[in-house]
Amino acid sequence: MKNFLTSLLGALVALFIFSVCAIVLFLGVLGAIISIGARHAQTSSVKVERSSYLVFDLGVNITDAPPPFDFTEFSGDRENTLQLRSVTRAIRQAATDERIIGVLLKGSFSPSGLGSGLGALEEVRAALNEFKRTGKPVKAFLNYADTRDYYVESVANEIVLDPYGEIRLPGLGGESYFLAGTFEKYGIGVQVTRVGKYKSYVEPYTRTNFSPEAREETQRLLDDIWGSIVGDIGRARKLTPAQIQATSESDVYIEANAAQQRQLVDRVAYYDELVDDLRKETGAKTEDDTFKQVPLAAYIRQSRDPADRLDGDGIAVVYAEGDIVDGEGDSSSIGGERYARELRKLRQDDDVKAIVLRVDSPGGSASAAEDIQREIRLTRRVKPVIVSMGSYAASGGYWISAYGDRIFAEPMTITGSIGVFGIMFDLQKLAGDVGVTFDGVKTGKFADTLTISRPKTPEEIQSIQHTVDWVYGQFVAKVAEGRKLKPDFVESIAQGRVWSGTEARKLGLVDEVGGLTAAIGYAAKQAKMGGNFRIIEFPKKKNFQEALADFMGKDLPEAALRRSSGLVGQIEQRLESQLQKLKIFNDPNGIYALMPLNLSIN
Repeated sequence: MKNFLTSLLGALVALFIFSVCAIVLFLGVLGAIISIGARHAQTSSVKVERSSYLVFDLGVNITDAPPPFDFTEFSGDRENTLQLRSVTRAIRQAATDERIIGVLLKGSFSPSGLGSGLGALEEVRAALNEFKRTGKPVKAFLNYADTRDYYVESVANEIVLDPYGEIRLPGLGGESYFLAGTFEKYGIGVQVTRVGKYKSYVEPYTRTNFSPEAREETQRLLDDIWGSIVGDIGRARKLTPAQIQATSESDVYIEANAAQQRQLVDRVAYYDELVDDLRKETGAKTEDDTFKQVPLAAYIRQSRDPADRLDGDGIAVVYAEGDIVDGEGDSSSIGGERYARELRKLRQDDDVKAIVLRVDSPGGSASAAEDIQREIRLTRRVKPVIVSMGSYAASGGYWISAYGDRIFAEPMTITGSIGVFGIMFDLQKLAGDVGVTFDGVKTGKFADTLTISRPKTPEEIQSIQHTVDWVYGQFVAKVAEGRKLKPDFVESIAQGRVWSGTEARKLGLVDEVGGLTAAIGYAAKQAKMGGNFRIIEFPKKKNFQEALADFMGKDLPEAALRRSSGLVGQIEQRLESQLQKLKIFNDPNGIYALMPLNLSIN
């Protein structure tokens, strides 16, 4: 009895301590959210003074879809993630806002996942160019700038580099990790079936280096994209491609004086010196004042988009951003069932006059891509479907794009990759090495084909290859039909090969060079809506109650999950990326339309 009472008392004490900790945690989280909400409300009501600069801190991740949470960061007063359409809209509105006299760019991008891709940055840069053409200046302050940063900042009328700052403009690298040696060492078997000699997604699992075909297509793609970057920078800085290439190959890090000599920047100065100039330009009243300014995130929140009205006919913008997976997916993937269901609702909604499918995806499950494409084909019969390609719209991403009434892409969009593969893993040797064996019974020779306990037999491989061949044939036929091209021609440019947006337009895979704004404008024209329409977005931004429910349930704001920086951060990112890639292998038939996504933008 004594032992029972002692145990009961111990359990009650433990339960009490747990309850107190849970309450403290809940109150802490609730307090953080309330504090965040208060800062959000305060920033939302910020007053924009006359003669102000719009300050665009590039230290954000720019995504196509609205951020899932409308919270500011846990620390600081700026947004951690911004939506591309909001950024470009705000810059264009600032161009006609009499209170805004210029734009200041500073900081370095913080890309995550598919965010801040080159296709998206082309749209940001185009909006800044439009702003500059009004006669208002764009200025940039650089501390450390890599290719991605400098590409956007090069649009500025005046570029100022910190005396101890550097520019890194080495070009583009296409690097891949190869796991075949690791799998062999640990006894993980891999078997693949594929169609398309350039369909190299499976190579990291089966090889220790690039195949000649993979090397050829990656080099061609990087050359195309680098040519676009060099061309845009050269036109802005009045430099020839040869001059930029020479600078690129001169040093790993281009120091301040060298950057000025090579005309990459206009002057070398400290940030406080630039601030002094901006104080005078904006009419700051005392020496203690900083210059008159409004952060871009605050300006976005205080300026409503006329297209975001709550009633009237609308254009639906569907953001297909992430890997395409079977089923519902999550906030970072494109679930075939979820997106097909939403497209069906939009097709049946008479208030939706057109749909813009914004694709930023390297592909994924072939069956999930077909679920989405089927709804697009049905929707085209009753209303226009326009496709806007972001940084990636390849393989499965192209599968869901092929039937668009018109396809828009940026020059640096990565698209194509019309090819299919199957990949199968087995753990027979790994299990055997630790003493695990498998046994079973079956009623037919193919009953256990999908097991991971053994390699596939030659007959099973032949059957799977037959299915892969059929899916590839369907892919080619769909592209030919959707794009009104001859099947033989599609076959010649398919084979899993990836193309830049510029090349894709020449080949007929893309209709027009342009961003999301151009695609929305074209959709409005096709639907005969003029300029009087609202925008309906999917996935939609969650309101406070929805965000709070997710926060308390399973999802945390991105800032709470931020990785460490430096070497450890890079290792974490690569490991996390690889684990995420393994999660997408959920196609019920084990057949995928995916492109390799290992291009590093230095």
